[in-house]
Amino acid sequence: PRPQLTRDNWQNLNGSWQFAAAKAGDQPPVGRNLAEKILVPYPVESQLSGIERHEDRMWYRRTFTVPKDWRIGSGKRLRLNFGAVDWRAEVYVNGTKVAEHQGGYDKFSADVTAALKPGRTQELIVGVYDPTDAQGGENPPVGKQRLDPSGIWYTPSSGIWQTVWMEPVASDHVDSLKLTPDVKNSRLSVEPQGVRSGVPVTATAYAGHKKVATVTGRTGQPLTLKIVNPHLWSPDDPFLYDLKVTVGADRVGSYFGMRSIAVEKVDGTPRTVLNGKPVFMMATLDQGFWPDGLHTAPTDEALAYDLKMHKQMGFNAVRKHIKVEPDRWFYWADRLGLMVWQDMPAMTAGVDPDAASRAEYEREMKQMIDEHISSPSVVMWVTFNEGWGQYDEARIADQAKSWDPTRLVNSMSGINLGVDGGTGDIIDEHGYPSPALPPDPDGKRALVSGEYGGLGLAVPGHAWSVQQSYVDVDPATYTDDYLARLDEVHKLACKGGNGAVYTQISDVEGELNGLMTYDRKVVKPDVKRLKAAHDALIHDASQPTPAGCS
Repeated sequence: PRPQLTRDNWQNLNGSWQFAAAKAGDQPPVGRNLAEKILVPYPVESQLSGIERHEDRMWYRRTFTVPKDWRIGSGKRLRLNFGAVDWRAEVYVNGTKVAEHQGGYDKFSADVTAALKPGRTQELIVGVYDPTDAQGGENPPVGKQRLDPSGIWYTPSSGIWQTVWMEPVASDHVDSLKLTPDVKNSRLSVEPQGVRSGVPVTATAYAGHKKVATVTGRTGQPLTLKIVNPHLWSPDDPFLYDLKVTVGADRVGSYFGMRSIAVEKVDGTPRTVLNGKPVFMMATLDQGFWPDGLHTAPTDEALAYDLKMHKQMGFNAVRKHIKVEPDRWFYWADRLGLMVWQDMPAMTAGVDPDAASRAEYEREMKQMIDEHISSPSVVMWVTFNEGWGQYDEARIADQAKSWDPTRLVNSMSGINLGVDGGTGDIIDEHGYPSPALPPDPDGKRALVSGEYGGLGLAVPGHAWSVQQSYVDVDPATYTDDYLARLDEVHKLACKGGNGAVYTQISDVEGELNGLMTYDRKVVKPDVKRLKAAHDALIHDASQPTPAGCS
């Protein structure tokens, strides 16, 4: 579940749990069987969960046993890990509260050693509160989730929606690795997080089975691995180095990619630049919903499938739209070679967030950046979208850039001139169905078309009964119509465009503007024609002076 911080021993706690609806003020049901069953890690509203209804408050319960050979207590601790729980969670082991967490899109862990009962079955209870967009004084980041879904808003994904697992760890153990490539100086910064200072560290990088660099030091400051003649990561060649790190008695596996991303002026025009060369980012809008699992892909293969289809169609990028996926999604993007624009999940559109909501938004944004800062595929943080829950746009963009100066920041996808303070690296306009570029007020930021297209095509037997699209298309001309819009993207590249995001990779609930149906059973366009056209566009538009311009 966590490919950039692996350990040899771990045990999955997904599967059938007991379940019950709850009320505010309820005490945890310690020692009590709950009436219903739920399949974790599928959201309570999803078909796969077995519940298929929304609850604002809920209890989960199961038992587990700790393998004896983990030797918990004799120098080893037991760590309980949650990929994500939407939105507020309390965790109890044998009636002892071991964790509280708020945030629907980030992971959390707890050392549960002190709560364990020796030589017996352990009881695990999770209490969840998720108001979604109910506006009962809470306005958490919700993305596309709505209690009354329609049109561009979708069914909520409450409760446990990512993998739960446990692992034995050393007393001194690393919580995460911050891996920062420095292509210019052929080196990688390795910073173990969440462990006290002064613990001995060894980090060794491998290219396949070949050891290419090693460094020793102590926790409390970054270590530097010198990577001679680095094999750079790119969409065309997504090369990943393996990494082994020892922190005291803790041994973890990881990986990294060597790549740089920036906006630089090329012949006087601000350009997005990957590894020192201009790159045109051709992406789709990717909502990350499935008909049976909602926020949770039914399988790891399903999670990877949409990204593999991006590659087959010739896209080199993906905009993950106001949702944060599990770590394994980022692993697949890293491995397959897609440049990720990662959106911060929006608060409820049309509601001015109060001070508490703003503080929560910024806290969750910091978590998103920290947790995915080592993924080479992530090239851009998108801090707001189309003014949904938007505030202090310039300050938030500057804050994101200070948290991660190595990536691009798009302060708002969807133009909002006059309030952005000229911040961020990107300026972005949405246009439907034809792509559009924003005017360039300062000549410093790279221009992109952050959303366009939305060509709708219903496939009988593969569409929801309530349907919406931006523009309906004849099945016979679908591919031609798509390529006509792509020609417009090419023309915009000739006017300084650096990227475009087609809406969208798949249908979602009532929306029919996907390149695939919601069940992923039907691919609508001619894939070979799309790939040829995307390859040509990316090649032409990534030249220092874009080619194919009349």
